[in-house]
Amino acid sequence: MVSLPKVISSKPVASWSLVRPHEARITLSGRISADSLGTIWQQIRDQQDQWLASHQESQILVIDGSQIDYLDGAGLAFLIDLSHAQEITGSRIRLEGFSPSQHIQLKRFAPFAKMFPSTDTGSADNFIVKTGKAASIFWIDIKSIIFFTGQVASELVWAACNPLKVRWQDFASVAVQAGLAALPIVGLVSFLIGVILTFQSAIGLEKFGATSFVGPLVSLGIFRELGPLITALLLAGRSSAAFAAEIGTMTVNSEVDALVTGGLSPIRFMVLPRVLAGIVVAPILTIFADLVSIFSSSLTMLIYGIPLVNFYEGLINTVKLEDIFSGLTKATIFGVVIASVGCLRGMQTGTGAAAVGISTTRAVVSSIVMITVVDGIFAYVSYRTGF
Repeated sequence: MVSLPKVISSKPVASWSLVRPHEARITLSGRISADSLGTIWQQIRDQQDQWLASHQESQILVIDGSQIDYLDGAGLAFLIDLSHAQEITGSRIRLEGFSPSQHIQLKRFAPFAKMFPSTDTGSADNFIVKTGKAASIFWIDIKSIIFFTGQVASELVWAACNPLKVRWQDFASVAVQAGLAALPIVGLVSFLIGVILTFQSAIGLEKFGATSFVGPLVSLGIFRELGPLITALLLAGRSSAAFAAEIGTMTVNSEVDALVTGGLSPIRFMVLPRVLAGIVVAPILTIFADLVSIFSSSLTMLIYGIPLVNFYEGLINTVKLEDIFSGLTKATIFGVVIASVGCLRGMQTGTGAAAVGISTTRAVVSSIVMITVVDGIFAYVSYRTGF
């Protein structure tokens, strides 16, 4: 007995019919799947688009599913696509003959508009709206800085009360990385600043015959202002960015979340050693910068016929211990600001490929701004107190 080959029906699983000018009907039958839809999907969609474009009034699309034997994910996507085309034109859709289980499947994706990206760019905000948004973002950032400052202050008090529990190995590692490794760049910039500042000061004072006062003037400015400021700016561009990148990478890799899950404080575990390193490293680098700048200034004054002995005597008679301590106090505050801001921006790192780079940039910019603000406040305090 010879078996006859099974005949496969070529009847399409979806058929389009126009009932009335404002009402169309799609009849689904058989297995509605990725294999059976094939090119019929695009054909139905083209007919639907032409029908929707031919009338301006609201139109009704009826989808009959009473003859469906099987409906998979591709079939659901087909129905969602048809429904979305109706919604974006303000038209309606009505489902008939679908089983309760199929209705439940479709409700999981309702509203269908959320399945498609929005193409509405929206109108551009005016100046007042942009200003309001910028002010809101700035205020939120200020609040986060204040809250983080309180957390760091609390941890510093805890470290003073429990010195044996501090992660001193991390502190030493960060201090070497941010301190000893920064000596070459700090020394180079300080040397050049001393030379440039001495030359510029000598050009002006030489006109008044006061070249001998250049050494004491430059020395006083270096100890009180330029030494701490140069060191702080270099640390902001170097160490603060490094802190933000390290902690930002940990945040992106969910390592910070793992610390919280394990019951550890991220502030105590990551931030505290870096802040302590900033407190110690910043004054030491400032002293190094002061000495290098003074040395380069004394060498520059030799060109104007001022011996090293005269330069030294003018330095001793002009610069007092309170001037040196004033600069070191300012440098210590700068160190706290730089380390704290770098860690804060690192912990605020978002997601995405550019998140760490954005946090690093924000850390450097924020550190420089905070250094300027703190320097201005310290200048006013020094004016009022004489320190």
